[in-house]
Amino acid sequence: MKKIEAIIKPHKLDDVKDALDKAGVHGMTVTEVKGYGRQKGHVEMYRGAEYQVVFKAKVKIEVVVNDAIAAAVVEAVRTAANSGSIGDGKIFVMNVEEAVRIRTNERGEAAV
Repeated sequence: MKKIEAIIKPHKLDDVKDALDKAGVHGMTVTEVKGYGRQKGHVEMYRGAEYQVVFKAKVKIEVVVNDAIAAAVVEAVRTAANSGSIGDGKIFVMNVEEAVRIRTNERGEAAV
């Protein structure tokens, strides 16, 4: 199994959710996060004073899928989250050794 984490722009969340539904993903965890990458934030004005916004609002999506569809899920996220501008985000793929459904004690891929 693979855990796929994607850090994306918040306005792309619905597009990514729809793409994951089409790719066969049955559940996900979404967290509002802040961070920065190469764009290093930007300058904004508030009441005539400039201030530096370093941490940009992002959304982190986490899904666990079986190995057979992991590549398709990564491509679905990449395509849906891509706007072509800086700060589109990152996708991370990690191995998952075990998963356990708490309610039924199902294990492995059956728990996902």
